[in-house]
Amino acid sequence: MAIETINPATGEVVKTFTPHTPEEVNQKIEAAEIAFQGWRDTSFVERAKHMNKQADIMEEEAEKYGRIISLEMGKPLKDAVAEVKKCALACRYYAENAADFLADEEIETKASRSLIAFEPLGVVLAIMPWNFPFWQAYRFLAPALMAGNVGLLKHASNVPQCALAIEEIIQKAGFPENVFQTLLIGSKEVNAVIEHPHVKAVTLTGSEGAGSKVAEKAGQEIKKTVLELGGSDAFIVLDDADLEKAAETAAKSRMVNAGQSCIAAKRFIVEESIADEFLQKFKAKMQSLKTGDPLNEEIDYGPLARVDLAEDLEKQVQESIKQGAEVVLEGGRENKKSAYFKPMILKNVQPGMPAYEEEMFGPVAAVMVVKNEEEAITVANDSRFGLGGAVWTQDKERGLRVARKVETGAMFVNALVASSPEMPFGGIKKSGYGRELSYLGIREFVNQKSIWVD
Repeated sequence: MAIETINPATGEVVKTFTPHTPEEVNQKIEAAEIAFQGWRDTSFVERAKHMNKQADIMEEEAEKYGRIISLEMGKPLKDAVAEVKKCALACRYYAENAADFLADEEIETKASRSLIAFEPLGVVLAIMPWNFPFWQAYRFLAPALMAGNVGLLKHASNVPQCALAIEEIIQKAGFPENVFQTLLIGSKEVNAVIEHPHVKAVTLTGSEGAGSKVAEKAGQEIKKTVLELGGSDAFIVLDDADLEKAAETAAKSRMVNAGQSCIAAKRFIVEESIADEFLQKFKAKMQSLKTGDPLNEEIDYGPLARVDLAEDLEKQVQESIKQGAEVVLEGGRENKKSAYFKPMILKNVQPGMPAYEEEMFGPVAAVMVVKNEEEAITVANDSRFGLGGAVWTQDKERGLRVARKVETGAMFVNALVASSPEMPFGGIKKSGYGRELSYLGIREFVNQKSIWVD
């Protein structure tokens, strides 16, 4: 079955690709293993040279690669360009810091010398999603390659041009042949890749279902996994918050990538004494946002990445309304054949509703009004997800106290939840396990070897 690039803004089939055959996939895995035997012995200086060259290419050609992102998954061009440039930052961060992060760690024991050495594992399979088609891949790529591993990328089937563009950048940056390759395969072909003896580990960013299947297969093969799955981030607004700033950030966070972000704010938990005022400001901010052609620099958000995603979101909204959710901001789909979806705000969202229980992967905000801080924490934790979250209060100590009590991989006080190379990224509960980015991320796919010298 052919792999297609479909422009979600127009529905047009832009390009068609022939998937790799099982024989071609095996050849690529074998080539990756050969590449690893050489790459593992290169110095950090040599690796950093290629990594910095890669960053140069992305900075110089950000618009070219950003345009590919926009045409494949509908992200506004200005945001797509920013995504490419953010990948360059990650490359430079690991080029500069990998040697320190993976330096031998001396341990004081009875031996004449004892240490922990950090050694690469080998071929790592990365299964990546469409919503941030460059950034998600580079969160893995930059630390993995700097650690001396080699990579195979199985990207989402609706962004094949992004996958091939990343491989092109690697080649242009002068990395040795086959250090990083793209596999144009469907999800049904993934198990065979995981089973291959040369593949030593798997990292996946995606849905709970995909994560569960990959973890099951990797578990059968006794192979390391890192999973970054869904999120339904709480955005807690306490009674002493700066409501203007909170509302502005709430709209921005809910509408990141047209709401298609694992760490977008999705559940807005607001103390009742300021709920009406916050909601009024929040609604005004959401209403002011503009949509249209992703290549138009004046727009704030584009379509969802596929029509079926818009259909799924519409069903979640309709079922929540049927169960009693109140529509504060009308929106949704105006054209049933289109992937465009206008922002919506739902209030009186209760347990049992899709808007309460499930991840809403699109521009729909679920508002829950609570009596006090304690109830806000309880509601925030009443979720099977635990990826990110935010709390708004002018008392920073109060914010820190709440942040420590919310069960999640990251909490931001008076700030937009975002990922950055310096800070670890990942979740707990059904949002997955393991960490990307920071020094923790580069240590996920290495052998942490104890060495004892008597």
